[in-house]
Amino acid sequence: DERVGADGTVVAPLGESLLKQELLGHYGSGLRSVAIVFMHGWRHTAHEQAAARIARQIGFTQVSASHQTSPLMKFVSRGDTTVVDAYLSPILRRYVDQVAAQMPGVPLYFMQSSGGLADAHAFQGKDAILSGPAGGIVGMARTAELAHRHDAAPAAGPCRVIGFDMGGTSTDVSHYAGAFEREFETQVAGVRMRAPMMSIHTVAAGGGSILRFDGTRFRVGPDSAGANPGPASYRRGGPLAVTDANVMVGKLQPAHFPRVFGPGADQPLDAEVVRARFGDIAAGAGRTPEDVAHGFIQIAVQQMASAIKKISVARGYDVTRYTLQCFGGAGGQHACGVADALGMSRVLVHPLAGVLSAYGMGLADQNLMRERALELTLMAPHVPELRAALDALAEQARAELQGRQSGSGEAVQVHRRLHVRYAGTDSALIVPFEAGDEVDDAAALQAITQAFEAAYRQRFAFLMEGKALVVEAVSVEAVVAGAVPAEPEHPLHPPRSVPRQGTVPMYTSGADGQAAWHEAALIVREDLRPGDAIDGPAIIAERNATTVVEPGWRARLTAFDHLLLERTAPRAQRFAAGTQVDPVLLEVFNNLFMNIAEQMGLQLQNTAYSVNIKERLDFSCALFDAAGNLIANAPHMPVHLGSMGESIRTVIDRNRGSMHPGDVYVLNDPYHGGTHLPDITVITPVYLDDQAEPDFYVGSRGHHADIGGLTPGSMPPFSTRIEEEGVQLDNVKLVDRGRLCEREILDVLSGRAVAGPPQDGAAPSGGSEPRAAGSVGAKYPSRNPQQNLADLKAQIAANEKGAQELRKMVAQFGLPVVQAYMQHVQDNAEECVRRAITKLAARVKNGRFTLPLDNGAQVQVAVAIDGERRTARIDFSGTSPQQANNFNAPTAVCMAAVLYVFRILVDDDIPLNAGCLKPIEVIIPAGSMLRPEPPASVVAGNVETSTCITNALIGALGLMGSSQCTLNNFTFGNAEHQYYETVSGGSGAGGEFDDQGQLIGGFDGTSVVQTHMSNSRLTDPEVLEWRFPVRLESYEIRSGSGGAGRWHGGDGGVRRLRFLQPMTASILSNGRVHGAFGMAGGGAGAVGINRVLRTDGRAEELKHIGSAEMQPGDIFEIHTPGGGGFGKGES
Repeated sequence: DERVGADGTVVAPLGESLLKQELLGHYGSGLRSVAIVFMHGWRHTAHEQAAARIARQIGFTQVSASHQTSPLMKFVSRGDTTVVDAYLSPILRRYVDQVAAQMPGVPLYFMQSSGGLADAHAFQGKDAILSGPAGGIVGMARTAELAHRHDAAPAAGPCRVIGFDMGGTSTDVSHYAGAFEREFETQVAGVRMRAPMMSIHTVAAGGGSILRFDGTRFRVGPDSAGANPGPASYRRGGPLAVTDANVMVGKLQPAHFPRVFGPGADQPLDAEVVRARFGDIAAGAGRTPEDVAHGFIQIAVQQMASAIKKISVARGYDVTRYTLQCFGGAGGQHACGVADALGMSRVLVHPLAGVLSAYGMGLADQNLMRERALELTLMAPHVPELRAALDALAEQARAELQGRQSGSGEAVQVHRRLHVRYAGTDSALIVPFEAGDEVDDAAALQAITQAFEAAYRQRFAFLMEGKALVVEAVSVEAVVAGAVPAEPEHPLHPPRSVPRQGTVPMYTSGADGQAAWHEAALIVREDLRPGDAIDGPAIIAERNATTVVEPGWRARLTAFDHLLLERTAPRAQRFAAGTQVDPVLLEVFNNLFMNIAEQMGLQLQNTAYSVNIKERLDFSCALFDAAGNLIANAPHMPVHLGSMGESIRTVIDRNRGSMHPGDVYVLNDPYHGGTHLPDITVITPVYLDDQAEPDFYVGSRGHHADIGGLTPGSMPPFSTRIEEEGVQLDNVKLVDRGRLCEREILDVLSGRAVAGPPQDGAAPSGGSEPRAAGSVGAKYPSRNPQQNLADLKAQIAANEKGAQELRKMVAQFGLPVVQAYMQHVQDNAEECVRRAITKLAARVKNGRFTLPLDNGAQVQVAVAIDGERRTARIDFSGTSPQQANNFNAPTAVCMAAVLYVFRILVDDDIPLNAGCLKPIEVIIPAGSMLRPEPPASVVAGNVETSTCITNALIGALGLMGSSQCTLNNFTFGNAEHQYYETVSGGSGAGGEFDDQGQLIGGFDGTSVVQTHMSNSRLTDPEVLEWRFPVRLESYEIRSGSGGAGRWHGGDGGVRRLRFLQPMTASILSNGRVHGAFGMAGGGAGAVGINRVLRTDGRAEELKHIGSAEMQPGDIFEIHTPGGGGFGKGES
């Protein structure tokens, strides 16, 4: 029952006697480790300290308290970190004790995820998660610095390297430009960690990544053969993997690989089985075995290059100015290929590249990091408090580290840092604070601000002018410098003919870009001496790694025995490819198109102003062909899936013949491809030359914080006309031939001018231009037009990023090839959906379902599956007519729901594009609530009706029980505060069917989860209470609310929020009258409940849509619906 408020008020004291009783029970059951996490324990620590004291008195040997493991705000991630620490620390301690016992008197240190060494007895579980990869980054940085000082060509600025650590199951990539990059909040295997870690991006492409051919596409990963059985060549019956592809093309030579394979671990790699297995694929693909293997390698290289772009190009770094440092067992086999894919011209291979993580541990500093949360507004009067907090942490860290190491106190250096963010955002940046006491507070404040703004501009390309800065936390790092690489410098020998073991055939791409067999020099690295140079193609074999020197590259051995690979011949200006579909290029283009959409998304996230886009990730980015067909979509919100295409086609139809290079259009009209008014779409035509019509289009859709309307946030629960939901934009020109129409768009957003169709519902007469200022504009204009404009600029920048990447692709492959593969990827997606329909036809011929809504309307759908033609007909006839409320769903929303349902039928990683809908005929009756006409309101249609459409389709197909069938849209606010969230509920249970349509298994629903059309996340409880005058009384699983059956529906949740100030709270929901249906005899889930609990004991029940005036002490209670069950009987 313990509870402390955000301000430190003790709401409920810690019941020590009850806690002791419960802990004694757990201790008696054999538990010896305990994690303690209390709300606001990061700041108000007394209760956690008392609980820890009681646990230790009882005898628990591992007590992890959250204020010690992660003394920062955010209850969930701090809790996860504390649980991880409590779980792992005892295991690590046993291992440490065993090792220490074998080496008495020897100083023993362990690598931490932060990149520093910890004394054996201070090593904690929370700091061990990424210790191996962190060692690789340290090794990379230390050896790269050595190479930069002595080996590299003179270059201004710091040492710049991209780390490329390719192992057996995955590849880790990292960025280094003179300083280590660390993350203080990250997610590892689904666990949210708040502990300092090296910034590492991992992609599932390693030597063990499994290769397969599905009949149309070559696929690499994400599954791995692992170490056992390992790749096929390991002689343990494993699948084909990337390692086998390198054996097939001659880049791995079994004679120069350890003989450790087979049952007796004494045989070489099995080249014969590799040739046979690739021969089987070649027969089905109409290619040669070596061409098949080469194709798989190309795909793996593209995946790894895309991963590197995410930690470099997407963050504003020019990767062509960097050296690629490859390490790990498989890195050297692919380094030249990855560098070519990124436009890089230098690759560094250390002699210990195969074990660089271990080498890095030996070079690492001893370090100790300490943090303290502050949450102080950055202003001059607070600078003394910052200094005092840093001084206290520095003294503590220095003394602690000095006590752990045998050197003198002078060896300890302390680095001081501030974690700074803009007020109202969640993304803190780390800036140094080195201002001594001799620097006055005003100068220190200026230095902090300048450092933050420089870091923010580097990361996000803009500043939030006028927003206050908040120091979220302070941290210090005490360091005892590690060893300098003791690598002797050798004299360079004059050029000579390098000794070689002979030549071997190697199948790879030549200078013209065409793959062919080449005679490659086979060289043993031990035979090389400094000064030697080897022109590709060549294979350099050594004990721990193999390095492939591709044609057009030269390797030379430096004075420090480093291999430096450099591009000596120009890359092929254009990739040799035909327009006929090729299974390798089909996968390559799938990845390239998706990567462009993802890069657009990262650009938008980095440059957006509003929290909705930057942190809730409520946006989507996509690219389209010249006809407006969706090619690739990088969605974060399922309701955006495929719904932008109609917006693109509206712009094409309205502006045919009048578009020009440099034009950009904006649209949110729900009657022409929009979803609801806050979702604003920015569309950029992409021209390659000066032709009359665009070659491509790129688009970005973002949920703006406010676009006007009756209520802040533009989601009014009681709207009845579109004008009450905000400013309507229909085919408005945002940029005219490169000129931003800033004044014009601000006039529209502010209500001084009108754009789009007249808001009396009359049909538009043609393309829309903003009308002159002074005309009658939106009745309820935007509350913050400048913020809208800032986010629109971010969307323009994201689109420009997509346009640049498309132009690069055309330069590499040629316009005819790119256009051909835009069609091929659609054809492939169409075929994937047709296969799913074929499987579905074994079980469903004609399905029909009617789903009632709480407001009396219904969604009715009939599904007809034609197994022979492999098509589906979706008919929404019988759905209720257009509503007088806001539950009308635009056509684009309905199509997004159809696309979503048929996408989840495909149990594979397929491209999501316009081809998915080609086998599907969709009938939406005119005048229905799924095809509304102006001036119908639509805000609930996007969030509520969309999920009802999804569940109706799932019901007609007999797939599973219904989900909670609502998003539980909850808003509250007053003149000072506004907040919006969607609340999770239960998902439906379902069945698993074989290709003949027979039930072979099933699954339970998931409890308290976002379902179907939403995947947004709730605000952390501590952040919620810190920023708003509310208290989260509880958020718990609503046990028993899931539908019964052989497989149970997921339970809903109960969320209780106590208000500490007068506010208006509103709920926009469904599922309060009709429970989530069960399937195949499964029971329905419990209906939801909305109620207000007054301080005088009264309980006020609200309907599915309701509003209440909350007074201090009142509680708004939401019981979300459970999911439907599946199958008769009990599990």
